[in-house]
Amino acid sequence: MTPPAQPDRGRPLSIALVSEHASPLAALGTVDAGGQNVHVACLAGALADRGHRVTVHTRRDSRDLPDTAELRPGVRVHHVDAGPPQPVPKDELLPHMGAFGSRLLAEWRAGPPDVVHSHYWMSGVASLTAAGVLGVPLLHTYHALGTVKRRHQGAADTSPAQRIPWERDIGLRCDRVLATCRDEVGELIRMGVPEDRADVVPCGVDPARFHPDGPAAPRDPAHPYRLLQLGRLVPRKGAAVSIAALSRLPGAELVVVGGPPAEHLDRDPEVARLRAAARQAGVADRVRFAGGLSGADVPAVLRSADVVLCPADYEPFGIVPLEAMACGRPVVASAVGGQLDTVVHGETGLLVPPGDPAALARAVSRLLAAPLLRAAYGTEARRRAVARYGWDRVAAATEASYRAVLERRSRPAAAALGVRRPAPA
Repeated sequence: MTPPAQPDRGRPLSIALVSEHASPLAALGTVDAGGQNVHVACLAGALADRGHRVTVHTRRDSRDLPDTAELRPGVRVHHVDAGPPQPVPKDELLPHMGAFGSRLLAEWRAGPPDVVHSHYWMSGVASLTAAGVLGVPLLHTYHALGTVKRRHQGAADTSPAQRIPWERDIGLRCDRVLATCRDEVGELIRMGVPEDRADVVPCGVDPARFHPDGPAAPRDPAHPYRLLQLGRLVPRKGAAVSIAALSRLPGAELVVVGGPPAEHLDRDPEVARLRAAARQAGVADRVRFAGGLSGADVPAVLRSADVVLCPADYEPFGIVPLEAMACGRPVVASAVGGQLDTVVHGETGLLVPPGDPAALARAVSRLLAAPLLRAAYGTEARRRAVARYGWDRVAAATEASYRAVLERRSRPAAAALGVRRPAPA
């Protein structure tokens, strides 16, 4: 099911990555900007490093954006006119996907890519028709599945009602699904998407940027231990669980990184909710909200932590555990989704049940009490991140899936022309 990590390289490909709401140029940490933005940006760059020409198609959400922008050599970003040129919550974007798909079709008619790789279900909706009309192979990465969101959020799920039927349809109609973890494949099977339609290709990390050596963010000497939670400030990420656990961890401070810039935190409703939870738990003086940080500042803040917490209710993959591991920091994470693949319990960190502050506190307490154990976990975490999750390996595995699809597509054409393919050496 999983493609080889180092395929033979063929001719350079023209690759279209479609990411309707998650621009690789967006500031991270806001409600709809997180792991997918990082994934698309880093995958595009790593594919360009392999000699390919990459265009990322994303929705124009500001009048000030140019039609195209260069992300880095070999990667351009195309801002697609679909809906108002202003921020729109991603769960309200489906009505604009017809226009998005039509714009893609017009763009590709002038010069079709060799392969289209859509990211998130609405990108799949927009890409299906455009790629189908032109006969271009389509691969799809979900990043999150509506069935999982519905199961965990229930009535609080704001996804359109059409999401789950569309996700099943995309899985059955695209050429290949690139699932980010084994847990996702099981969910797809339960949705009716056969296992043999999926390759497991994880998200990645840049070990040259995220590494143990280098400056660390300043720490408050009043607190012997620093715990860090990093990511979007949305309830499912479990910051409230970390705050509840903190009441059982004397001497530790919790730094929560994410959300709007620090100067706007007082107006953020999720920050208000979490501050109230901290006051109720009696730990308000030990919880600090740092706001959203630029990507350049993230490695230093990770290096400043004794333990990184990832207590999400559910996590389709989770890039933060990888970034922490690459920085040589042990991770305590909920045993869900992609974290079951990345965090090795008892070797690179500890896994706990989701939504359980007491279990989270016990795991963290075990690590804070044993500095040698923390160091050993951090060393093994770094080794695992480098060996398995570098973006060069992820790009190679992604390219292997692209080429396998192109090879399958070429067989019927070759057969129709009476061409016999040479047997492999």
